[in-house]
Amino acid sequence: MTASQPDVVIIGAGPAGLTAGLNLVRARRSVLLVDTNRPRHAPTLHSHGTLGLDGIPPLELRKIGREQFLAYPGAEHTTGLVSAVAPDLTVSVSGVRGGPDLTLQPRAVLVATGLTEVLPSIENLRAYYGTALHSCIECDAYEESGKALALLGSGPDLATRALEIAHWAPDLIVFSSSLSEGDTARLARAGIAVEREPVVAIEGERAVMTGIRLESGRVVVREGGFVRPDWVPQAAFLSSTDASFDDAGRVIVDARFRTTAPGLYAAGDVTAREPMQIAVAAGEGAVVARTIHLDLLDDVL
Repeated sequence: MTASQPDVVIIGAGPAGLTAGLNLVRARRSVLLVDTNRPRHAPTLHSHGTLGLDGIPPLELRKIGREQFLAYPGAEHTTGLVSAVAPDLTVSVSGVRGGPDLTLQPRAVLVATGLTEVLPSIENLRAYYGTALHSCIECDAYEESGKALALLGSGPDLATRALEIAHWAPDLIVFSSSLSEGDTARLARAGIAVEREPVVAIEGERAVMTGIRLESGRVVVREGGFVRPDWVPQAAFLSSTDASFDDAGRVIVDARFRTTAPGLYAAGDVTAREPMQIAVAAGEGAVVARTIHLDLLDDVL
Protein backbone atom coordinates (compact mmCIF):
# COMPACT_ATOMS: atom_id res chain seq x y z
CA MET A 1 0.00 0.00 0.00
CA THR A 2 1.75 3.11 -1.22
CA ALA A 3 -0.77 4.94 -3.41
CA SER A 4 -3.44 5.67 -0.80
CA GLN A 5 -1.90 6.40 2.57
CA PRO A 6 -3.95 6.62 5.79
CA ASP A 7 -3.97 9.62 8.09
CA VAL A 8 -3.15 7.36 11.02
CA VAL A 9 -1.61 3.91 11.42
CA ILE A 10 -2.56 2.17 14.67
CA ILE A 11 -0.29 -0.70 15.66
CA GLY A 12 -2.20 -3.13 17.89
CA ALA A 13 -5.90 -4.01 18.01
CA GLY A 14 -6.57 -4.39 21.72
CA PRO A 15 -8.92 -2.13 23.71
CA ALA A 16 -6.68 0.93 23.35
CA GLY A 17 -6.06 0.55 19.62
CA LEU A 18 -9.65 -0.33 18.74
CA THR A 19 -11.13 2.50 20.80
CA ALA A 20 -8.71 4.99 19.28
CA GLY A 21 -9.48 3.69 15.80
CA LEU A 22 -13.23 3.95 16.32
CA ASN A 23 -13.00 7.52 17.58
CA LEU A 24 -10.63 8.55 14.79
CA VAL A 25 -12.80 7.23 11.95
CA ARG A 26 -15.76 8.96 13.59
CA ALA A 27 -13.62 12.11 13.37
CA ARG A 28 -13.46 11.41 9.61
CA ARG A 29 -9.83 10.33 9.71
CA SER A 30 -8.60 7.48 7.52
CA VAL A 31 -7.11 4.79 9.76
CA LEU A 32 -5.26 1.55 9.10
CA LEU A 33 -5.21 -0.87 12.00
CA VAL A 34 -2.24 -3.28 11.94
CA ASP A 35 -2.37 -6.33 14.21
CA THR A 36 -0.93 -9.83 14.43
CA ASN A 37 -4.15 -11.19 15.99
CA ARG A 38 -2.18 -12.80 18.84
CA PRO A 39 -3.64 -11.04 21.90
CA ARG A 40 -2.14 -11.45 25.36
CA HIS A 41 -5.54 -12.21 26.87
CA ALA A 42 -6.36 -15.06 24.45
CA PRO A 43 -6.36 -17.74 27.23
CA THR A 44 -8.83 -15.74 29.34
CA LEU A 45 -12.45 -16.93 29.17
CA HIS A 46 -14.11 -13.85 30.63
CA SER A 47 -13.15 -10.23 31.26
CA HIS A 48 -14.53 -8.22 34.14
CA GLY A 49 -14.79 -4.68 35.39
CA THR A 50 -15.85 -2.95 32.17
CA LEU A 51 -19.21 -1.21 32.50
CA GLY A 52 -21.86 -2.81 30.29
CA LEU A 53 -19.51 -5.62 29.26
CA ASP A 54 -18.81 -7.41 32.53
CA GLY A 55 -18.12 -11.09 31.85
CA ILE A 56 -17.67 -10.80 28.10
CA PRO A 57 -14.99 -13.07 26.57
CA PRO A 58 -12.03 -10.88 25.57
CA LEU A 59 -11.85 -12.40 22.08
CA GLU A 60 -15.53 -11.61 21.56
CA LEU A 61 -14.91 -8.05 22.66
CA ARG A 62 -12.09 -7.72 20.10
CA LYS A 63 -14.34 -9.17 17.38
CA ILE A 64 -17.16 -6.74 18.15
CA GLY A 65 -14.74 -3.81 18.37
CA ARG A 66 -13.14 -4.58 15.04
CA GLU A 67 -16.53 -4.98 13.33
CA GLN A 68 -17.71 -1.64 14.70
CA PHE A 69 -14.48 0.06 13.61
CA LEU A 70 -14.64 -1.39 10.10
CA ALA A 71 -18.26 -0.30 9.65
CA TYR A 72 -17.07 3.30 9.12
CA PRO A 73 -15.68 4.85 5.93
CA GLY A 74 -11.93 5.30 6.13
CA ALA A 75 -11.38 2.25 8.37
CA GLU A 76 -9.06 -0.53 7.22
CA HIS A 77 -7.45 -3.50 8.95
CA THR A 78 -4.53 -5.69 7.97
CA THR A 79 -2.90 -8.67 9.65
CA GLY A 80 0.79 -8.00 9.91
CA LEU A 81 3.85 -7.49 12.06
CA VAL A 82 5.44 -4.04 12.19
CA SER A 83 9.19 -4.43 11.84
CA ALA A 84 10.15 -0.76 12.02
CA VAL A 85 8.88 2.78 12.38
CA ALA A 86 11.30 5.33 10.90
CA PRO A 87 11.87 8.85 12.27
CA ASP A 88 9.75 10.21 9.39
CA LEU A 89 6.92 7.84 10.51
CA THR A 90 7.37 5.41 7.63
CA VAL A 91 5.92 2.12 8.89
CA SER A 92 7.24 -1.19 7.54
CA VAL A 93 4.78 -4.10 7.85
CA SER A 94 5.48 -7.77 7.17
CA GLY A 95 2.25 -9.55 6.33
CA VAL A 96 1.22 -12.58 8.39
CA ARG A 97 -1.57 -15.10 7.85
CA GLY A 98 -2.00 -13.98 4.26
CA GLY A 99 -1.68 -10.25 4.94
CA PRO A 100 0.38 -8.19 2.47
CA ASP A 101 3.77 -6.59 3.06
CA LEU A 102 3.23 -2.84 3.31
CA THR A 103 5.19 0.39 3.41
CA LEU A 104 3.08 3.13 4.94
CA GLN A 105 3.60 6.87 5.28
CA PRO A 106 0.87 8.16 7.60
CA ARG A 107 0.66 11.57 9.24
CA ALA A 108 0.55 9.98 12.71
CA VAL A 109 1.34 6.62 14.29
CA LEU A 110 -0.27 5.21 17.44
CA VAL A 111 1.47 2.34 19.22
CA ALA A 112 -0.98 0.19 21.20
CA THR A 113 0.85 -3.12 21.13
CA GLY A 114 0.60 -3.86 24.86
CA LEU A 115 2.81 -6.38 26.61
CA THR A 116 3.95 -9.97 26.36
CA GLU A 117 3.68 -12.02 29.54
CA VAL A 118 6.65 -14.23 30.40
CA LEU A 119 5.29 -16.82 32.82
CA PRO A 120 7.33 -18.79 35.35
CA SER A 121 8.71 -22.04 33.98
CA ILE A 122 6.36 -24.41 35.80
CA GLU A 123 4.94 -27.64 34.38
CA ASN A 124 1.22 -27.43 33.49
CA LEU A 125 0.98 -23.74 34.40
CA ARG A 126 -0.29 -22.76 30.97
CA ALA A 127 -2.94 -25.48 31.11
CA TYR A 128 -4.61 -23.60 33.97
CA TYR A 129 -3.71 -20.06 32.98
CA GLY A 130 -6.80 -18.02 32.23
CA THR A 131 -9.11 -20.42 34.10
CA ALA A 132 -7.77 -21.23 37.58
CA LEU A 133 -4.67 -19.03 37.46
CA HIS A 134 -4.70 -15.34 36.52
CA SER A 135 -2.41 -12.32 36.37
CA CYS A 136 -4.87 -9.44 36.78
CA ILE A 137 -6.09 -9.08 40.37
CA GLU A 138 -8.62 -6.34 39.55
CA CYS A 139 -10.05 -8.47 36.74
CA ASP A 140 -10.36 -11.87 38.42
CA ALA A 141 -10.04 -11.74 42.22
CA TYR A 142 -13.78 -11.48 42.81
CA GLU A 143 -14.40 -14.85 41.12
CA GLU A 144 -11.72 -16.45 43.33
CA SER A 145 -13.20 -15.13 46.60
CA GLY A 146 -12.93 -17.50 49.55
CA LYS A 147 -10.84 -20.13 47.78
CA ALA A 148 -7.50 -21.61 48.84
CA LEU A 149 -5.18 -19.66 46.56
CA ALA A 150 -1.55 -19.51 45.50
CA LEU A 151 0.52 -16.56 44.37
CA LEU A 152 3.41 -17.54 42.08
CA GLY A 153 6.29 -15.57 40.67
CA SER A 154 8.68 -12.86 41.76
CA GLY A 155 9.14 -9.12 41.58
CA PRO A 156 9.39 -6.13 43.90
CA ASP A 157 5.61 -5.82 44.16
CA LEU A 158 4.93 -9.47 45.08
CA ALA A 159 4.18 -8.79 48.76
CA THR A 160 1.84 -5.93 47.89
CA ARG A 161 0.02 -8.17 45.44
CA ALA A 162 -0.32 -10.84 48.12
CA LEU A 163 -1.89 -8.39 50.55
CA GLU A 164 -4.31 -7.27 47.86
CA ILE A 165 -5.34 -10.83 46.95
CA ALA A 166 -5.87 -11.72 50.61
CA HIS A 167 -8.64 -9.13 50.77
CA TRP A 168 -10.74 -11.52 48.64
CA ALA A 169 -9.23 -14.83 49.76
CA PRO A 170 -7.47 -14.90 53.15
CA ASP A 171 -6.33 -18.53 52.62
CA LEU A 172 -3.34 -17.53 50.52
CA ILE A 173 0.16 -18.98 50.23
CA VAL A 174 2.92 -17.14 48.38
CA PHE A 175 5.28 -19.52 46.58
CA SER A 176 8.52 -17.62 46.10
CA SER A 177 12.16 -17.85 47.16
CA SER A 178 12.87 -14.21 46.31
CA LEU A 179 10.91 -12.42 49.02
CA SER A 180 13.00 -10.35 51.40
CA GLU A 181 12.92 -10.99 55.14
CA GLY A 182 11.08 -7.71 55.58
CA ASP A 183 8.36 -8.66 53.09
CA THR A 184 8.09 -12.13 54.58
CA ALA A 185 7.56 -10.65 58.04
CA ARG A 186 5.05 -8.17 56.62
CA LEU A 187 3.03 -11.02 55.13
CA ALA A 188 3.30 -13.09 58.30
CA ARG A 189 1.72 -10.24 60.28
CA ALA A 190 -1.19 -10.38 57.84
CA GLY A 191 -1.52 -14.15 58.25
CA ILE A 192 -0.14 -14.96 54.78
CA ALA A 193 2.22 -17.93 54.56
CA VAL A 194 5.31 -18.04 52.35
CA GLU A 195 6.61 -21.27 50.81
CA ARG A 196 10.22 -21.00 49.62
CA GLU A 197 10.66 -24.51 48.20
CA PRO A 198 10.75 -24.36 44.38
CA VAL A 199 7.52 -25.10 42.53
CA VAL A 200 7.82 -27.69 39.75
CA ALA A 201 4.23 -28.29 38.59
CA ILE A 202 0.57 -27.40 38.87
CA GLU A 203 -1.56 -30.38 39.84
CA GLY A 204 -5.12 -30.93 38.68
CA GLU A 205 -7.82 -33.23 37.42
CA ARG A 206 -8.86 -32.29 33.90
CA ALA A 207 -9.77 -28.60 34.05
CA VAL A 208 -9.85 -28.40 37.86
CA MET A 209 -6.70 -27.24 39.65
CA THR A 210 -6.05 -29.15 42.86
CA GLY A 211 -2.59 -28.19 44.11
CA ILE A 212 1.00 -27.04 43.75
CA ARG A 213 3.73 -29.69 43.49
CA LEU A 214 7.08 -28.73 45.02
CA GLU A 215 10.58 -29.94 44.20
CA SER A 216 10.51 -32.47 47.06
CA GLY A 217 7.35 -34.04 45.65
CA ARG A 218 5.11 -32.56 48.33
CA VAL A 219 1.80 -31.25 47.02
CA VAL A 220 0.18 -28.23 48.64
CA VAL A 221 -3.57 -28.20 48.13
CA ARG A 222 -4.69 -25.07 46.25
CA GLU A 223 -7.82 -24.37 44.20
CA GLY A 224 -6.47 -21.55 42.07
CA GLY A 225 -4.46 -18.39 42.30
CA PHE A 226 -2.48 -15.68 40.63
CA VAL A 227 0.78 -15.44 38.75
CA ARG A 228 3.10 -12.46 38.73
CA PRO A 229 4.67 -12.72 35.25
CA ASP A 230 7.43 -10.63 33.80
CA TRP A 231 5.84 -8.08 31.45
CA VAL A 232 7.78 -7.25 28.29
CA PRO A 233 6.59 -4.21 26.27
CA GLN A 234 6.21 -4.76 22.53
CA ALA A 235 7.91 -1.65 21.16
CA ALA A 236 11.32 -2.70 19.82
CA PHE A 237 10.30 -1.48 16.35
CA LEU A 238 10.56 2.10 17.68
CA SER A 239 14.31 1.87 18.23
CA SER A 240 15.20 4.24 15.36
CA THR A 241 12.76 6.94 16.50
CA ASP A 242 13.21 9.61 19.16
CA ALA A 243 10.74 7.90 21.49
CA SER A 244 11.85 7.57 25.12
CA PHE A 245 11.48 4.51 27.34
CA ASP A 246 11.48 3.88 31.07
CA ASP A 247 13.70 1.31 32.82
CA ALA A 248 11.15 -1.43 32.11
CA GLY A 249 11.13 -0.66 28.39
CA ARG A 250 7.69 0.93 28.35
CA VAL A 251 7.08 3.96 26.15
CA ILE A 252 7.08 7.28 27.98
CA VAL A 253 4.17 9.57 27.11
CA ASP A 254 2.75 12.86 28.33
CA ALA A 255 -0.73 13.39 29.77
CA ARG A 256 -2.22 13.36 26.26
CA PHE A 257 -0.29 10.23 25.20
CA ARG A 258 2.23 11.94 22.95
CA THR A 259 5.68 10.31 22.94
CA THR A 260 8.89 12.33 22.71
CA ALA A 261 8.95 11.70 18.93
CA PRO A 262 6.88 14.06 16.75
CA GLY A 263 3.77 12.43 15.29
CA LEU A 264 4.20 9.30 17.41
CA TYR A 265 1.73 8.38 20.15
CA ALA A 266 1.31 5.43 22.52
CA ALA A 267 -1.52 4.17 24.72
CA GLY A 268 -2.49 1.10 26.72
CA ASP A 269 -0.19 -1.37 28.41
CA VAL A 270 2.84 -0.46 26.27
CA THR A 271 3.06 2.73 28.36
CA ALA A 272 3.92 2.98 32.06
CA ARG A 273 0.33 2.84 33.31
CA GLU A 274 -1.54 0.92 36.02
CA PRO A 275 -3.80 -0.96 36.45
CA MET A 276 -3.77 -3.05 33.28
CA GLN A 277 -7.53 -3.28 32.72
CA ILE A 278 -9.64 -3.15 29.57
CA ALA A 279 -11.56 -0.10 30.79
CA VAL A 280 -8.33 1.82 31.46
CA ALA A 281 -6.81 0.96 28.08
CA ALA A 282 -10.03 1.85 26.26
CA GLY A 283 -10.18 5.18 28.07
CA GLU A 284 -6.63 5.96 27.01
CA GLY A 285 -7.59 5.05 23.44
CA ALA A 286 -10.38 7.65 23.49
CA VAL A 287 -8.08 10.33 24.90
CA VAL A 288 -5.26 9.71 22.43
CA ALA A 289 -7.71 9.69 19.51
CA ARG A 290 -8.77 13.23 20.36
CA THR A 291 -5.12 14.25 20.82
CA ILE A 292 -4.20 12.93 17.37
CA HIS A 293 -7.24 14.51 15.72
CA LEU A 294 -6.49 17.94 17.19
CA ASP A 295 -2.78 17.68 16.40
CA LEU A 296 -3.61 16.89 12.78
CA LEU A 297 -5.86 19.95 12.67
CA ASP A 298 -2.98 22.06 13.94
CA ASP A 299 -0.73 20.70 11.19
CA VAL A 300 -2.80 22.41 8.47
CA LEU A 301 -3.21 25.76 10.24
